[in-house]
Amino acid sequence: MDRKSFNPHPELSPLCQRLWDADENRLEPGIDYKIDPQGRTHYHSRDERARDPLFTFVKPEVFQRITFKRFIALLDNYESEGGQGEVVTEHEIKENQCFIDAIMETKPMKIAHEFLASKNLMPKDRGQFKRQLYKIWFQLFRRTKGVRELDSSGFEHVFVGETRNKAEVIGFHNWIQFYLQEKRGFVDYKGFFPSRRKRHVSSEEQSKNQLITIQFNWKGDVKPIGSSFIGTSPEFEMALYTVCYLAGEGKDVQVEIDDYDVTIKAHHMGPYMGSCYPQC
Repeated sequence: MDRKSFNPHPELSPLCQRLWDADENRLEPGIDYKIDPQGRTHYHSRDERARDPLFTFVKPEVFQRITFKRFIALLDNYESEGGQGEVVTEHEIKENQCFIDAIMETKPMKIAHEFLASKNLMPKDRGQFKRQLYKIWFQLFRRTKGVRELDSSGFEHVFVGETRNKAEVIGFHNWIQFYLQEKRGFVDYKGFFPSRRKRHVSSEEQSKNQLITIQFNWKGDVKPIGSSFIGTSPEFEMALYTVCYLAGEGKDVQVEIDDYDVTIKAHHMGPYMGSCYPQC
């Protein structure tokens, strides 16, 4: 991104930095996990630029943290192929609610709630806020044209990933899902796109990036380009995306987070979260 055309949002940029600073569950690169970006790729390339997995290791104990555990419990609740109707069981509804209960106890979500309530974008009442959060992220809607089934939700698209026409991956912007799918052999990492940080990044520093743009195959379908944070907690991403979705007025939100110039892309599907992800 050209720095001259980058204009951080005067209110949301410092707020997003607060969310980042408050993310007590964020992992430390090189200590809690390590990635191996390997070769650079480009959008139209389908060549193998990475012989090894993206993740070298992630400490298993990080997945025992309450918000991580409750997040992971949601990842197997969806059909990945677009157009296939989703069936949400009572057990899955309870899992969704337990996840929201857990993240509401964290600093990033408390900051997000306070801010959104102050702008009259979300209720001040905690119970009402949680119900609205559930609706935004977990309410099913129809994403695929020409079908009757409710086949998607914001959570599925952003954090789990979907496939379209049995050829293309859409959504899938979460590192935990990527790591777990890669470990099971369902993800084939293809390479990374050069970082656009505020300063030049060496090859060694590239492996410590906490925001990365990559190409990969998932279950045989291709994601030509996709960005995600690396090592951040589920509560940070939920807080960040919810704030930018509601307060961004339907526009891209440019923010400075740590050493990154980031554009948060948010798309509405009626009153629901259609998609939200970082672009650097």
